[in-house]
Amino acid sequence: MPDLSHGDDAAAVNSLRSAVMRLSRRLKHQRVDESLSPTEMSVLGTLARCGSATPGELARKEHVQPPSMTRIVALLEAKGLVRLDPHPEDRRQKVVTQTERAEAMLEQSRRKRNAWLAGLAADLDEDEWERLRAAAPVLEKLAHL
Repeated sequence: MPDLSHGDDAAAVNSLRSAVMRLSRRLKHQRVDESLSPTEMSVLGTLARCGSATPGELARKEHVQPPSMTRIVALLEAKGLVRLDPHPEDRRQKVVTQTERAEAMLEQSRRKRNAWLAGLAADLDEDEWERLRAAAPVLEKLAHL
């Protein structure tokens, strides 16, 4: 566990935070559909990764309040990107599923963002690229804690 009172750990955490935020901001500009908010794109990404879910489950995964998720799901449904189906066990709930249109848009978005990142990575030397490849699973884990 990082010790923020230790200079090297504190500097590494600060550098990581700064780099992740800067890359995130730049990646957000590589969107395919400008009409979707970053939160709407994130919800679609969660559905793609985790499969169908109730609005409450999505709210927990996205760290937003349930009423906010209900609004987001309604916007996505109006845009034809998700559909609401009856919950198989609890008739009071709905299950949110992404549509084929959402899947295609997400794939196009991934391709565009991956190409942009690959362009940046092309400027790294072999040692830097190797360290980045090794760090990718750790960054993925951090993103989902």
